[in-house]
Amino acid sequence: MRIGLSSARRACLARAADEFVLTAVLLFVAVTVVRWVRDPASVLYVDDIGAALAVIGAISGAVLSALIISPPGRRSGGHMNPAVTVALWLMDAFPGRSVLPYVLAQLAGSAAGTGLGRLVWGPAVSLPTVDYAVIVPASTWQQVSVFAAEAGSMAIIMVAVGFTMVRARVARLVPYVIGLAVALVIALLGPRSGGSANPARQFGPAALTGQTTDLWIYLIAPVLGAALGAALHHLLDRRRTSAHHAAHHAAHHAAHHAAHDVSLPDSGQALLGGDAAVVLRTPLPPRSGTSDRTKE
Repeated sequence: MRIGLSSARRACLARAADEFVLTAVLLFVAVTVVRWVRDPASVLYVDDIGAALAVIGAISGAVLSALIISPPGRRSGGHMNPAVTVALWLMDAFPGRSVLPYVLAQLAGSAAGTGLGRLVWGPAVSLPTVDYAVIVPASTWQQVSVFAAEAGSMAIIMVAVGFTMVRARVARLVPYVIGLAVALVIALLGPRSGGSANPARQFGPAALTGQTTDLWIYLIAPVLGAALGAALHHLLDRRRTSAHHAAHHAAHHAAHHAAHDVSLPDSGQALLGGDAAVVLRTPLPPRSGTSDRTKE
């Protein structure tokens, strides 16, 4: 038993180490892209903030999908987001004992990736327009609006992930659904709430710049939104399963009627008398041992 538990812990720590590396790469890429797109001295500089965030969102979404399907991403699940880790646990798709190691690894990876960006790109990362790729909401947005946007966007993302994940035919598309969703969040909410939807995305940059005024929003709101998304996923999945059971039962009942209609000619039904109609209209109980729920 001790050997088994030790082995399980080692496996958990190994996957958490993968999360550290993946999140560090994600943040390094974020700092790098912002450095090239928002540094006025860069040949790739985009002056308009909305257009710049659309470019940043597209690149970030593509990189995120690539990291999820990379070997380390396949080993760990490629979360790179504490909110995603919590949501998958609440959706019964991730072990609870691994939540804390994953979250700590993701936050540490965020700080490491941001620091690596500063080391590689030098003073350009600390320019006001780059500022370590820290996320800042629009000056016209109040904290409650930022909180609602960050929580709501994360809830929608997790509902979309859950919808895709439980359907075997499209489950392989989950990495691309996440990448597309994150790209849209950055492009649409970036000029407004900041478009983080990921505590790890803001933790490293905020820690290195000291801009922690709104940090609590970016740490808490996505996690609460993820919990809401997980709850909605369970509700929708129960309804889907109930509808599937009802459709299966109706089809089974119709097949039962058809079998009797074929085996009993009109003269035979007449010979059975009035009781035959009662027997043929009585639904059969569902077959035991039949499962209609498909899980990935």
